[in-house]
Amino acid sequence: MGRTADAIAEGVAIATAAARLAVKNHILVGTIAQGGAFDLDRYAGDAQNVLRAMAAESDEAAEHLTALRRRAKGRHSDPAGTHDYRDRDVRNLKRRARQSTAVAQRLRELADDPDEVRELVESARAAAWADVRGNLDRRLRVEGMRPDQDPDYASMREARMQALKLVDLQALSSQQRSRRKQADKLAKEAAKAEAKAEKPSRWGRKTAAKS
Repeated sequence: MGRTADAIAEGVAIATAAARLAVKNHILVGTIAQGGAFDLDRYAGDAQNVLRAMAAESDEAAEHLTALRRRAKGRHSDPAGTHDYRDRDVRNLKRRARQSTAVAQRLRELADDPDEVRELVESARAAAWADVRGNLDRRLRVEGMRPDQDPDYASMREARMQALKLVDLQALSSQQRSRRKQADKLAKEAAKAEAKAEKPSRWGRKTAAKS
């Protein structure tokens, strides 16, 4: 392939990788965060929408490059910055605009091809499952690991002990103080209630004096 064809292929590859990532995130949200079932048709629609949106972005890039090319044509002074193009840049800008247009066309072709869309969704589902499986593996290794199996146990032990002293033990002490205060308060209230129950009423004292 020539230089232009290589650039187009690279642009399509980058766009499809980004589309795969977007669909993977949709799958993770829909199936795990929202508790839904995997529906190929639903995510096929998501994939088509993402591909078409990226195609539109490539078209916009082509239009922008064309405008830059027209502005640069006939200008031969020194540029003021990286994107201040001159007549000598016209050919390169024209090639880049054609590449962006070709990428947009290819992305639309992919979006209209059911087999390509299905393949993209299946690869996104595989990537989503790989993420979930990797997270589970890491979590199981951490939770089920014995000290002698953890290569970082010795270096992290001091940090964990400091965290225990500064955070966990302080929190436990605070909880115990709070519980003691609550218990003392309940005990005082109970004592007051008991004393009040044993103390005769004013009417009761008068009746007892008359008798």
